[in-house]
Amino acid sequence: MLLVRGHGGGTALTGTIFERGEQAPTYRGAPDEDAPYVWVCDEFYEVESGGSETEIDGRTIRVAFDTPLPRGFDTREQALSAAKEHVRTQFARVGVPADEVRVEVVRPEEEGTPEAEQPVPTDCSADEGSPEGDASH
Repeated sequence: MLLVRGHGGGTALTGTIFERGEQAPTYRGAPDEDAPYVWVCDEFYEVESGGSETEIDGRTIRVAFDTPLPRGFDTREQALSAAKEHVRTQFARVGVPADEVRVEVVRPEEEGTPEAEQPVPTDCSADEGSPEGDASH
């Protein structure tokens, strides 16, 4: 399991990639259970009324959430690319430019561990020596 978290506008959004062999969510609309990688994350957008109040970049706005749309992928790289794009898109919907969104990828067991203390992965296959790819974009 990988957590893909975007930071921007003074807030954060986290989604989950379920990896090969892990139990992905099972509910109406969930992708084919045979997909080796499944991305699940909220979708939100700014609304004039209703929704929930939140603060983004120092301004108070109202946001509404859509039901998460899980998506299945054949490779980790495809899932990570789609996850990062999804997170940036959600922030763009509330006025945070994509280049101001920092995306990180962590495993739940590393949650809250400073990067310098995180274990060095042994199956390096992507950017920056990390199996999850470059977490700085």
